[in-house]
Amino acid sequence: MNFSKQLKKNRELNGLSQEELAEKIYVTRQTISKWENDKNYPDIHNLIALSILFDISLDELVKGDVDKMKNIVNDDAMDKSTKGMIIFLGLTLVIGVPSLIIWKVMGFIPFLLLSAITMYYAVKIEKLKKKNNIKTYKEIIAFSEGKSNLDELREQRDQKNILEKEY
Repeated sequence: MNFSKQLKKNRELNGLSQEELAEKIYVTRQTISKWENDKNYPDIHNLIALSILFDISLDELVKGDVDKMKNIVNDDAMDKSTKGMIIFLGLTLVIGVPSLIIWKVMGFIPFLLLSAITMYYAVKIEKLKKKNNIKTYKEIIAFSEGKSNLDELREQRDQKNILEKEY
């Protein structure tokens, strides 16, 4: 994506090392390195901080990346994996659970097989989400299209973090 090139170019134009930039936006130097090497993508809050720091628009900073993000978010692989998980979860409930009741111990075979396939799809979805920064991309797309503001995004993230910590 173009963000990594834009970040490095603007950092160098401002005469900043990765360490100095990291200190200014309260992240680690390794985080800056990952962004510049296109291994990770900053969240919307860090993008805005960089935009302000470099005195450029957010559009200029993520030039061309939003369209790529939309393609990744709408990826067929994610849709197919989600459909597969839902189908096998349904089959587990419709076939697996009754087989447990009817065949007792032998009923575990179809139940475990269907459950394993369901888990395969669930893990595949999580890997795709993590690899492609789906959550971050959705936030950036929503913000760039004016569908969400920073306060809403921050509140949603805080609520989700609270729920994750409770469990």
